[in-house]
Amino acid sequence: MEAIERAAHVSVGRACAFCGLAVICFMVGFAYDLKLAARIGGSFALIVSIVLLIKAWLALRTNYKHTETWLILPEQDRPTPAQAQAMISAVLRQVFMHYAWYSALTALLLLSASIVLGIVRG
Repeated sequence: MEAIERAAHVSVGRACAFCGLAVICFMVGFAYDLKLAARIGGSFALIVSIVLLIKAWLALRTNYKHTETWLILPEQDRPTPAQAQAMISAVLRQVFMHYAWYSALTALLLLSASIVLGIVRG
């Protein structure tokens, strides 16, 4: 089970890192206006969080053989096909929720920063 969790974190974490890189690139593009950059970053982080929640909701219906987690798992750590669907789906759901929480927290911080910057700059 620990190997499945590790593989799921690698899979989802890598995807979230690429999304985070895209969000940062957008924010850098709007660096001339910090309030706008924070608002855009917060909005995109919120979108990422919503997508992760949808992925968590769909995780129980996704065939385990079509997941990156299954492909990352070494042969010796793979569960039997009868157990794999339930185990991988449950772990992926938990990991998607974990990263959705962090993305939502990031969105909250960035959107709060945009409000504060709007108040400070008038």
